[in-house]
Amino acid sequence: MRQLSGSGGIISYFTRHKTAANLLLVVMLVAGIAAFPRMRTQFFPDVIVDTVSVSVTWSGAGAEDVDRAIVQVIEPSLLSVQGVIDSAATATEGRASIRLEFEPNWDMARATDDVQKAVDGISNLPEAAETPSVSRGQWSDRVTDVVITGPVGADQLARFADELVIRLFAAGVTQTTVQGIASAETIVEVPSLSLIEHDVTLAQIADAIANEADASPAGDVSGTSRVRTGAAKRTVTEISGIVLRTNADNSVLRIGDVAHVTQGSIDRDRAYFVGGNSALSIRVDRSDRGDAIDMQNKVQAVADTYELGLPEGVKVDLIRTRAELITGRLNILLENGLMGLGLVVILLFLFLNARTAIWVAAGIPVSMLAAMALMFLAGLTINMISLFALILTLGIVVDDAIVVGEHADFRARKLGEDPVTAAENAARRMFSPVFSATLTTIIAFFGLVAIGGRFGDLIADIPFTVIVVLTASLVECFLILPNHMSHSIAHSMKDHWYDAPSRFVNKGFDWVREQLFRPFIAAVIWARYPVFAGAVVVLASQVVLFINGDVTWRFFNSPEQGSISANFVMTDGATREDTLAMMREMQRATNDLAAEYEEKYGANPLAFVMAEIGGNSGRGIAGTEAKDSFQLGAISIELIDADLRSYSSNAFVAELQDKVVNHPLAETVSFRSWRGGPGGDALDIQIYGASSETLKAAAESLKTSLAQFGEVSALEDNLAYDKEEIILQLTPQGQNLGFTIDALGRTLRDRLGGIEAATYPDGPRSGTIRVELPAGELTADFLERSQMRATSGIYVPLADIVGVTQRTGFSTIRRENGVQLISVTGDLSEDDPARAAEIMTLVEADILPTLESEFGVETRLSGLSEQSDQFLNDARDGLILCLTGIFLTLAWIFSSWTRPLVVMAIIPFGLVGTIYGHYLWDVPLSIFTVVGLIGMVGIIINDSIVLVSTIDEYAQERGLIPAIIDGTADRLRPVMLTTMTTVLGLAPLLYEGSSQAQFLKPTVITLVYGLGFGMVLVLLIVPALLAMQADVGQQVASARRMLTRPKRSGNVGIVVFGATLGVGALFTVTLWPMLRGEHGTSEVFLGAATFLGATAALLVLVFIGAAFEKKFRSRRQA
Repeated sequence: MRQLSGSGGIISYFTRHKTAANLLLVVMLVAGIAAFPRMRTQFFPDVIVDTVSVSVTWSGAGAEDVDRAIVQVIEPSLLSVQGVIDSAATATEGRASIRLEFEPNWDMARATDDVQKAVDGISNLPEAAETPSVSRGQWSDRVTDVVITGPVGADQLARFADELVIRLFAAGVTQTTVQGIASAETIVEVPSLSLIEHDVTLAQIADAIANEADASPAGDVSGTSRVRTGAAKRTVTEISGIVLRTNADNSVLRIGDVAHVTQGSIDRDRAYFVGGNSALSIRVDRSDRGDAIDMQNKVQAVADTYELGLPEGVKVDLIRTRAELITGRLNILLENGLMGLGLVVILLFLFLNARTAIWVAAGIPVSMLAAMALMFLAGLTINMISLFALILTLGIVVDDAIVVGEHADFRARKLGEDPVTAAENAARRMFSPVFSATLTTIIAFFGLVAIGGRFGDLIADIPFTVIVVLTASLVECFLILPNHMSHSIAHSMKDHWYDAPSRFVNKGFDWVREQLFRPFIAAVIWARYPVFAGAVVVLASQVVLFINGDVTWRFFNSPEQGSISANFVMTDGATREDTLAMMREMQRATNDLAAEYEEKYGANPLAFVMAEIGGNSGRGIAGTEAKDSFQLGAISIELIDADLRSYSSNAFVAELQDKVVNHPLAETVSFRSWRGGPGGDALDIQIYGASSETLKAAAESLKTSLAQFGEVSALEDNLAYDKEEIILQLTPQGQNLGFTIDALGRTLRDRLGGIEAATYPDGPRSGTIRVELPAGELTADFLERSQMRATSGIYVPLADIVGVTQRTGFSTIRRENGVQLISVTGDLSEDDPARAAEIMTLVEADILPTLESEFGVETRLSGLSEQSDQFLNDARDGLILCLTGIFLTLAWIFSSWTRPLVVMAIIPFGLVGTIYGHYLWDVPLSIFTVVGLIGMVGIIINDSIVLVSTIDEYAQERGLIPAIIDGTADRLRPVMLTTMTTVLGLAPLLYEGSSQAQFLKPTVITLVYGLGFGMVLVLLIVPALLAMQADVGQQVASARRMLTRPKRSGNVGIVVFGATLGVGALFTVTLWPMLRGEHGTSEVFLGAATFLGATAALLVLVFIGAAFEKKFRSRRQA
């Protein structure tokens, strides 16, 4: 193995210098201790998507007109802006919105300017459309919701909320949104008969109010007095007294003479209820620089203090909190990490003398703290992913120190070197294998960078954290440890009582190694072909478990969340009372089900319940833009902690939706449990390639097909029907009377939509004064009853001056990257992974093809399914790059093209333990399994590198077979120790019962079982492969002789040549098409199993053929 130059001088300096190593140690410790308290904490890393939005208002236009005249005009220009990777456009009544997503780390200031330039270059928008508005997306994350509730009126709750918001702002919490409070609104209702009787218009009334609503400053008089003109008139009485005009007889016409002025209720738009009491909600958000735990603690402190001064019965509660969730889950990982650390230290004390064990174990906190300093400088946070990465490296980080420390002890005891020389030479000798092993592990984890998308952003902390920890461990291992080992070895030359455990264990270990393991390895080498074939068969048997469905695949199993939302939409004819009745029914069903669960499980499952009308909770139902706000409602449910219940939120949702009795006027009811992790619905099917009507019909058919599965909930599509659209055309009579279509449109817009006459500050909000017709006049026969004023002053029926046509359209038109589509989404319960996989198979193989043929549309799986495909493609690319990088590194280290193949041959066999572990624990394979596999690639070959490098060193002094036996026996202890430290470091997480840590279990199973089985296979396969490689070298020479002198070469060359061709043919037929991406995951595994089984059979045939050939030769020579 090639020795890396330049390592001796600095290693020697730090080993022999009295203080240099300790100074470096102090620097690493202090840096980490200083950085740790300053690191922000959160549940998952922030996944920030850079966006720019363009919005255009076109009052009175329907969704289809907005889509045709605005979206289809603007979007092509926006898609050509540099850096845009995705576009989502929405056309609704009177408004177009286009959201552009840009490449990661794109210059968003430049992007905003480019979008503005593209918009400025568009000149063919409708004249009535307003100037397009360009805005840069602002990322925020919900920290908590503060709910104020009690037996008081909504106006009193509003004053409490205003005061609380002011106190939160003073405490540094600036991103708050009060929900359930409408701004102060004064309604001026003018009946149509009054307009005709007094010959005034709504616009004239609005102008009069606007002139009187504000007082204007006129300036100062002599510097001592300030002059203001008028007095602001904003109360009901003051507005009623505003003069509209003075008649010829000097009589005054006031607003109160023609209109009825009222003050709107504060909860008219959206109202919250906790039980029977009114409630208000204050949403608290943070920016990407905010600390969720620190912010929630501030909110909790302010709320607790404020609640003390509130009337009896009024409570301030925090719901959807994140701090307890974050700290609780991080504490779980921290406790398991400390337990793993303890197990690693105990293992070290059993196999190494006490002082050596202490200094080897010291590498763990030193490397971890140094890594945290680098994480802090890079802007990383303490979260579930980064903390898991730290735990993952617990056992890996001591591998280097174990190898160096064990070899230093070996040189002092067996070779008789003095302590300083032994420590220095051990570091020199082990630098190349340890450096290469660490480098290959770093390359393996760096392969995770190839994973893109939201999940790639989610796990980005893993490769960075592992790489900086391993880099720090290299520094500790070669610059700090040798100095301490020199003192430790000198002290351990004498026997001490505290070294008794290691002496006892090592004595037994030496006996096992010499009496059992060494003969066993000799037998393995003798039967190398059947041994390797047997290992291949074992691998194939595990692959078959996946093919047969005994081990399933699940893309992402998000941590169990206790938040549930049930949203509903009423039909167009429903009143506010109907919506309230549906909300009360949801409250009843929730309370009844909770009582049943309490009786069944012994604990009330409800932590908090809040109902609302006027809007939806969480992710609302799509296509509700055309609905009146009072026709929307929801109920938000917070379940008790997941570890305090034996059922999932999905199970509660499934029973709740069966418990609710829908109101006769309920149009859509959707139940949804909140998720964490990568965004997207479990079911998200996009339909495109047809007209809006056909897409809607296909979506309804698809929802009917999916509704038959009880595991599917929250089914909805995002293409809702609009209100009936009435198109008016001016008749010749209307033109003769002096009407114009524009003036007619303005008058009708004023009457149908009302006029916002004035706005004014009202505490922390803005008050408005609106002028409108009474709601009772806006009925179906409004157009037939309307009278319009001609230029001559006479009033004529609207029906006499316009022609009327009607049509029905859609309230929202959506496009992605210019293509109109409709999405059918829903939740798919994964409590039974096999059933969930079966449903997805039915959807892809049966339901969607039938839908496409029946309606002539095209479909595409989106959401989590799309992310799954993208992830697997990225993971494949990452694995290829990872293997390539490892091969090139090993080729450089070993100065050989064939030795790396022997070292890396162990990699596929890591699947044996991985699949078996998932089968044993009944855990589906998931994206975290793939993450573990990519990481395991780098870890599993570390033992192989150390083993092969030792055998190569021994082979220079003795024959290959003795070198293999001696090298494997001598490296048994460090190989076993490095594997067991990694396994024990993760073992506590394997038995962690907390539901919040379950989504990490696939990675833990992959590493624990993959490395555990891998260690055994390394000790079997690598010695066998080295002997087989020597055989192949001889057989290649035989093949050459066969080609040049076939009569003298015998049959061995023919057998080997034929076997080689056979393996190549098998690869071409079974695996090559799969690796090119022409088949699915199951087909790839089936091809792999076929290839491995057939290869094993060929190896056995080669072994048998070689044995017969050898026997035939010996007989012939005899």
